[in-house]
Amino acid sequence: MDATLRQLSAFAAVARAASFTAAAAQLHVSQSSLSRAVADLERLLGSQLLERDTRNVQLTAAGTETLRIADQIVNAHRAGMKELERFLLGESGTVAVATLPSVAAVLLPRVISGFRRQRPQVAMRIMDGLERSVLGRVLAGDADFAITTLGEPSGQLEHRPLVRDRFVAVLPPEHPLAEAEEVAWEDLARHPYLAVGRDSSVRRLADATFAQIDAQVAPAAEAGNVATVGGLVAAGLGVSAMPALVLPLLGAGPLVWRPLTRPAVHRRLDVVMRARRTVPLAAHRFLETLDGLRENGAELPEGVSWA
Repeated sequence: MDATLRQLSAFAAVARAASFTAAAAQLHVSQSSLSRAVADLERLLGSQLLERDTRNVQLTAAGTETLRIADQIVNAHRAGMKELERFLLGESGTVAVATLPSVAAVLLPRVISGFRRQRPQVAMRIMDGLERSVLGRVLAGDADFAITTLGEPSGQLEHRPLVRDRFVAVLPPEHPLAEAEEVAWEDLARHPYLAVGRDSSVRRLADATFAQIDAQVAPAAEAGNVATVGGLVAAGLGVSAMPALVLPLLGAGPLVWRPLTRPAVHRRLDVVMRARRTVPLAAHRFLETLDGLRENGAELPEGVSWA
């Protein structure tokens, strides 16, 4: 049994109007085509649905039940098509973003808030992790795009710059270097250094800078989480170097930070997508919101700038 949506809609219109003539006018079809559609439905179901006379059309018992089911089917189809239309217009669906923890916690909330005010039916899925994990999410198709550092560009990925955040020295308040307005990397290297794990982009960039100035730095301790490193610094166990966007994640302990110089080092964060892949329209709309903030020079945390 395979009744068509056209047949069910035609029957429902006639049943409600109690007239083939009135229903045909409402649907803007000929009365003969409407009669054929209802007759075809009756033959398909093997049951009379309407009792007809020269003046009236009335439902049979089978017609009453058929109308109930037809309404469910037609309404579900109409609702489904509206939902599909919203999705195709970027007004519904889910935007999946893979990103670094600092971006997820500090940069994205404001963007998401503005985006959701415009498109409240679009859900957000944020997958935070370290650089390799984040890029893996994009390559696997789990994320529509990523906001991350990009250590080694890949032909499988497309990227464009978004923001830069400057590296700063993170110090205990009573540390001698805290008295200066700026701190040189060479001076930072002379003190016990507390590092994040080797899988972190923060560690990669800090190690590269120490190598650039020929400073031999053996970490006094290292931890996978920047909040843990912040706690160690606050306890007076050493110093560290972090990008400015990471600072809000360092915990509630007493800390001060000073811009790092000679050289000034910035971490660049890019929007990264899988090459030759069209992102869903909702994700495209989110990126438009992000680009709009950048074009308008929206305020960013201290030490962070649009790239």
